[in-house]
Amino acid sequence: MQEVAPAKPPSSSPFVRHYTSLVTLSLVLSDALAIALAFYAAFRLRLILPFPEKAAQGLRFLDFLPLLGLQIFAIVTAFFVGKMYHRRRIRYGSDELATIFSGVSMGMLISIAVASLTLKTSSGAYDYSRGMVVYSWLLTILFTMLFRGVQARLQRALQYLGFGRTRVVVVGSGDPAVAVLQRLMQTPRLGYDIVGLIPFDGARPVPGVPTLGTLEALPETLTREAVDEVIIALAGASDEDMLRIISRCDRSSLSIKVYPDLFQIMAGQMTMGELGGLPLLNIRDVALRGWRVTFKRAIDVIGSATFLILMSPILLIFALLIKLDSPGPVFFAQERMGLDGKKFWCIKFRSMRRDAEKLGTWTTKDDPRRTRLGTWMRAKNVDEFPQFINVLLGDMSLVGPRPEQPRYVEEFRTRIPRYMERHREKSGITGWAQVNGLRGDTSIEERTQYDLWYIENWSVGLDFRILFQTVFRMFAGKDANAY
Repeated sequence: MQEVAPAKPPSSSPFVRHYTSLVTLSLVLSDALAIALAFYAAFRLRLILPFPEKAAQGLRFLDFLPLLGLQIFAIVTAFFVGKMYHRRRIRYGSDELATIFSGVSMGMLISIAVASLTLKTSSGAYDYSRGMVVYSWLLTILFTMLFRGVQARLQRALQYLGFGRTRVVVVGSGDPAVAVLQRLMQTPRLGYDIVGLIPFDGARPVPGVPTLGTLEALPETLTREAVDEVIIALAGASDEDMLRIISRCDRSSLSIKVYPDLFQIMAGQMTMGELGGLPLLNIRDVALRGWRVTFKRAIDVIGSATFLILMSPILLIFALLIKLDSPGPVFFAQERMGLDGKKFWCIKFRSMRRDAEKLGTWTTKDDPRRTRLGTWMRAKNVDEFPQFINVLLGDMSLVGPRPEQPRYVEEFRTRIPRYMERHREKSGITGWAQVNGLRGDTSIEERTQYDLWYIENWSVGLDFRILFQTVFRMFAGKDANAY
């Protein structure tokens, strides 16, 4: 095997840090431009070719602009739903064409259906003939393929210059590790930089590849070397071995893939991927990263700011009632653990006596430490309203795993598998576990399973669903464990 020098950690420039988001944005703009040019070409063909009949006299392209905007929005949305903006290592021409074909077809059907209901008074929509539909459909597929081909070449050129590459560590031994490393080195277009190999359980190092240390030091290695992805390559690994490795990869935005043996391929219980032809199992391919992080943060800022502005009179009333109900401060701040295990001060309305923490820290049903007003506030989740300040400051999100006190985190991480993976995303005011009744004095193990499912299946729709269910449960009084 050829000698591979360890890759240098990526630059901290804004371009490098936001490279994936910039690529996604450029791809969206490229698709929008391709759709617009295809639509304009279809309009010109409509004027030239009398199919199915001649175009109406005095037809102007300006009349079609509302329909064009609707068509761009519908097709780009269909591409998002089809995960066409999710970065992949390699896309074969036939796969790309099939995905574009389905996305363009679905988007055009939606735009035509909506236009028939909303744009019937528009002269452009009225003369959107079958011929122009066919021209626009075929040309959009063609132009999108061409533009994406140019985009792929530009990305490949940037990768050769060192931009947008993924820093990978291989954990393994023997033939599986050699096979993965060879493929990484033989296929530079995949965009990987090999940081090195971590031999499993004292196995012999692979010649020509840097050895980074032991499995016990894996968390420190991942942080020090700014690793983006871990590939596990072990033959016949036991469940205990896999859990041992994965549990040490608890840093956020870290993808984990497995080079499977024959049994794992036949079992088919995990998402299949590939590495230049080699099959890989996606144990975890982080859903919330790139443009999604920015989009979720935008929702958090807009949502929290709007809530605090509109609800400020009511918040002032509650602050006054708390002061009148019992002696002590209005707010209660407690240290909690959030994203990447970082601590922050979580703000709440005080709902317990001033000396509550001296009498215990775990909340139970009929907790005697609650004040009269606090009992009602906790039942209705009103005590958590000040956490919108945490969201606005960036410590929390509207939706995510609920933050826990550091003392309990240290306890739970030793007895609950994958518990620390909850901290791959920001803590939330509400979460998937909470809307399913898992709050208060309930099973931490089950709550962790719900949190992990949310992290690995995040979507904008899921966030809005959780927010809607939270509001519904609050007003319907269905939170039996809200105490």
